[in-house]
Amino acid sequence: MGISDDAVEVRAQGWRTLAALHGRIESELERALGAHVELSVVEYTVLDALSRQDGWHMRMQQLAHATALSPSATTRLVTRLEDRDLLTRILCVDDRRGIYTELTAEGWKLYERAKPIHDETLESVLRAVSEEPELAPLAALLAGERV
Repeated sequence: MGISDDAVEVRAQGWRTLAALHGRIESELERALGAHVELSVVEYTVLDALSRQDGWHMRMQQLAHATALSPSATTRLVTRLEDRDLLTRILCVDDRRGIYTELTAEGWKLYERAKPIHDETLESVLRAVSEEPELAPLAALLAGERV
């Protein structure tokens, strides 16, 4: 194996490690959010992204980017959350094609209930994987520690 082959393997191993950690975190978040507030991780991600707008609306395209979903998947997700009265759509005054999304009062309430569950679960998973040698460096980075 040449030097470049070694570099490729190092990157591939890094990617596999990152994917394993992501899978663990997502699985635990799905379980906790589903059990306590009946939200999926991606639904929580939408509420979280909208909560950070500080009084501003978010365009559907921005929301798709924030959730790493396609525009059509984002539209379906927004429709589901809108049906649950967690968010609302607003037509852009300047551009009739533009649609904004924002949290409703019910969306804010659910987000405020879900955030501590999300944060505690994430902290718990990172603490648990910090004991596993292959995942510990990534867990430390996510926890804000210097590696």
